[in-house]
Amino acid sequence: MSTQISPDGMYYWDGSQWLSTLSADGRHRWNGAAWMPVSQQAFMPVYAPQPLPARVPTSWTRPLQYAVAALYTLSGLFSLTLPFWMGGMMTQAMNQSIQNQQQLNPNASPIPTDVVSTMTSIGNGVVWVAAIFSLAICLITIVGALKRWTWIFYVVLVFLGLGVISIPLDLVNAFTGSRFSGVSGYSMPSWYYWVGLAEAIPVTAVFLWMLIALIKRGPWAMVRPPLS
Repeated sequence: MSTQISPDGMYYWDGSQWLSTLSADGRHRWNGAAWMPVSQQAFMPVYAPQPLPARVPTSWTRPLQYAVAALYTLSGLFSLTLPFWMGGMMTQAMNQSIQNQQQLNPNASPIPTDVVSTMTSIGNGVVWVAAIFSLAICLITIVGALKRWTWIFYVVLVFLGLGVISIPLDLVNAFTGSRFSGVSGYSMPSWYYWVGLAEAIPVTAVFLWMLIALIKRGPWAMVRPPLS
């Protein structure tokens, strides 16, 4: 006697409950009277979990993107100015260091002029490389912020966090101007440290905003809609 098959052919009634018409190995199907080979590729019935829905922007997302992009735009512009004022300062620091060494060792032979010139050129080249590298990082960060790259969000969060941690040291240097002075006898101008402290205000604000957005909503303040 044949058993009752459900309209979709997926289940059959054995007299007490509905069972799958597909065999355990996925190679045969019960037609109500006999097991028939399955024509298509065998498969095992598995549970396919519903994928998590993609994150969607919130009211915080676009302003946060623009804030990060604006911050790194200013940082990139500042990087472009480094070779024009940092090169001269490095030359002064190098000359000051050489003079200090000569004063400490008056019997030592003076450093040849061409060696000093070569060292100065190398130092200026390093400044240019650092400026270009810094500008490239800023450009990548701006693009990543506008495109909402998740990995850029976490990288920026770490960088800004390190900047916030260094604020106390910048504050000390702003009042003492002690950075590099112990090495070469030359210290950076005070305005350099005050510019760093002024930059710390938006850096701290954006860092706290990103941190709160991550905790409350997610990267770039985007949330996952509830599963339907």
